[in-house]
Amino acid sequence: MDLAGRWATPARLLTVSLSKKTQREYPMPLLLGNVGQLLTLRTNQSGPRRGPEMKELSIIKDAAVLCHGGKIISLGKTKDTLRDSWLKKNRRKVIEIDCLGKVVLPGFVDSHTHPAFISPRLVDFEKRIAGATYEEIAEAGGGIRSSVEAVRNAERKQLTEKVLSGLREMSEHGTTTVEAKSGYGLSLESEIKSLEAIRDAASYWPGTVVPTLLGAHVVPEEFKKYPRKYVDVVCQQMIPHAARYRLAKFVDVFCDKGAFSAEDTGRIFEAATKNGLGVRAHVCQLRETVLSPLLRFHPASFDHMDHVNEDDIPQLAKRDTVATLVPGANYFLGLEDYPPARKLIDAGVPVALATDYNPGSSPTPAMPFVLSLACTHMKMSAEEAIASATINGAWSLRLQERKGSIERGKDADLVIFNAKDYREIPYWFGTNHCEATVLNGEKINWENCHAKI
Repeated sequence: MDLAGRWATPARLLTVSLSKKTQREYPMPLLLGNVGQLLTLRTNQSGPRRGPEMKELSIIKDAAVLCHGGKIISLGKTKDTLRDSWLKKNRRKVIEIDCLGKVVLPGFVDSHTHPAFISPRLVDFEKRIAGATYEEIAEAGGGIRSSVEAVRNAERKQLTEKVLSGLREMSEHGTTTVEAKSGYGLSLESEIKSLEAIRDAASYWPGTVVPTLLGAHVVPEEFKKYPRKYVDVVCQQMIPHAARYRLAKFVDVFCDKGAFSAEDTGRIFEAATKNGLGVRAHVCQLRETVLSPLLRFHPASFDHMDHVNEDDIPQLAKRDTVATLVPGANYFLGLEDYPPARKLIDAGVPVALATDYNPGSSPTPAMPFVLSLACTHMKMSAEEAIASATINGAWSLRLQERKGSIERGKDADLVIFNAKDYREIPYWFGTNHCEATVLNGEKINWENCHAKI
């Protein structure tokens, strides 16, 4: 078969005018062909990738992927996919993309982000440059609390536009699924407003958003002398409201020095579980957190993990709780030490990677940059980094049946990189080699795509 001739005609491109997801029809059928390396990440394993499994990318060379109705319906060698019976009958209805021998992999699953903020924290940035630590800045009234006033004063529409802007930037770098936390409102009204803004932004974005209530980010100023009363607000007001109106899938807690204790976290996890929500937590970022008391709640993810206790590692290796590492925060805070990825992986703990996109400690939407940090600063292999940013990220959100790998029946979340070898994805940094992103079957030309809320 003359594949050069088969793909010689220019690809037909669809210019999408982005509107609410509920108002869009299903995306048109899409065929990605002439893929140099198709990283499927298919596996027969029943749990998240761990140990040697994290290096298995299941690559198909000279490949093609056929998507219809937002799902992957066929994949394999280009010559085999072109023989697909459905494709033969419907070829004229299909948008065909010639990938010109480039790399295609599952869309990144960014499983830890904080997009519901209004402004960058530039004063904190300047103080850190001058030598102040994260904790010193927080004690002086900066840090998380400094973002609260702007979020409380913002209209929901303004916050929605800010969240949507972040989602768009993420997808420009290859992200198709985002876990999005509240956490800068720190009152019932403003935390719910943040979750509603996340919901509204998700309705305008073709990707997938998993909302998380992070009312327990820090204790707000007005409750500083009565922190237990604020925990009561989180447990008795925020969580029931978020669950009743389906505004969150998970509840998160910042369980660390200067935030919430393990006892507080247990109370909040109990409330979340009683209300049918999953749980996850920021732990071990600033100091060691004893994790064993929290494992009975079957958390989906423990995030940061910079100072994890040696005795907790074997316990994590026996469970499907994912250790989500966010090296972008270590980089931006100027820390010498990074999360112990090698120790965790070699012990059999499932590891994911995420941006921790937020205005204070990790203002980056770029998963490829995080992969580069994982390789250069945490000594993960390119294969391990890619598995962590895709299938294990999906596991950390309990979306492994739909996301994180390229398989028949899964959501059509794909990203095309301008590279001939997948190792180029973490190799290049400070530049964007993501050529196109497919989100639930929609290939978006972002230059022609503007949402009006």
